Amino acid sequence: MDSVVASQRHISPDAPDWLSMAAEMWSFRYVFLVFVWRSLKIRYKQTAIGVAWALLQPLTMTFIFTFIFGRLAGMPTNGVPYPLFVVSGLIVWQLVAQSFQSATGSIVTNAGLVTRIYFPRIFLPLAAITAALFDFMCAFALLILLMAWYGIAPTIGVLAFIPVLGLAVVTVLGLSLWFGTLYVPYRDVGHLLPFLTQIWMFASPVIYPTSLLPPKYHFLYSLNPIVTVIDVSRWAFCGTNPPNLGGVIVSTVVAVGLCVSGLWFFRRHERNFSDVV
Repeated sequence: MDSVVASQRHISPDAPDWLSMAAEMWSFRYVFLVFVWRSLKIRYKQTAIGVAWALLQPLTMTFIFTFIFGRLAGMPTNGVPYPLFVVSGLIVWQLVAQSFQSATGSIVTNAGLVTRIYFPRIFLPLAAITAALFDFMCAFALLILLMAWYGIAPTIGVLAFIPVLGLAVVTVLGLSLWFGTLYVPYRDVGHLLPFLTQIWMFASPVIYPTSLLPPKYHFLYSLNPIVTVIDVSRWAFCGTNPPNLGGVIVSTVVAVGLCVSGLWFFRRHERNFSDVV
C-alpha cells in the first residue's frame, strides 16, 4: 500500500516558493512557447487581413480621436501634431488593454486544459501578455511612419522607453493575476472587465497631456504606472518633457507591489483552479 501511495504523482503546486516556482517554469519553458504561438494562431485564424488588424485598430482610433479631440475640442499637445501625440499614447494603451483583458480571462478561457493536465498556470496570463506584445510591435510601425511624416526625430528618451515599457507589462501582470484568480470562482469579473478598462483609459493620458492636471494631483496620478509609460513614450518619440523622477519612482513601486502581491495571491489559490473552474 505504501509503495502505491509513494508512486502516485502529486500534480497540484506546492505552497508559494519563488525559487521552486522559477525552476518549475524553466522546466516547462517549451510549453510556454506553445501557448504563445497558440494565442497568436487563434487570434488571426480565418481572418481576411490577418495581422493587419493590429495596425487597423490604432489607425482607426487615431482618426476618431484626432477629429473629436484634436479638431473639435482643440486638445493642447505642447506643440506636437495631435495624430502623433495620440498614437504615442495609444500604442501603449492598446498593449495594456488587450493584454489585461486576455490575461485576466486566460484561466477561465482555457478551463479544458486546466482541468486535464498540470503545467504552471501562470503561463496562461504570461502567454496572453506576450502575444499582445506582438500586436504592439505591429502598431509601433504606425508611430514610426507618423514621425517620418512630420519630420520628428526620436530623443534620448528612447533609451528609457524599453525599460519603462516593462513597467506596463509588470503592472498588467500583477492586475491580471489578481483579477484572473478572482475570475475563476466569481464570473462577475468578466462583466466588470470592460468597465474597468474604460475607466483605466480615461485615468491615463492617452488623449490628453499630463500637464492638464493641477500639480497637487500629480502624486495621485502617478499611482497609475501607465501614466509614466505614456509620458516616457511621448518624451521619446514626440520630444515632450520627460516625466518627473518622483512620479517614476512612485509608479515603479506601485507596479512591483502589484506584481509581487498578485503572484502571491495567484499561487495561493492556484491549487484550487481545476476544482472550481
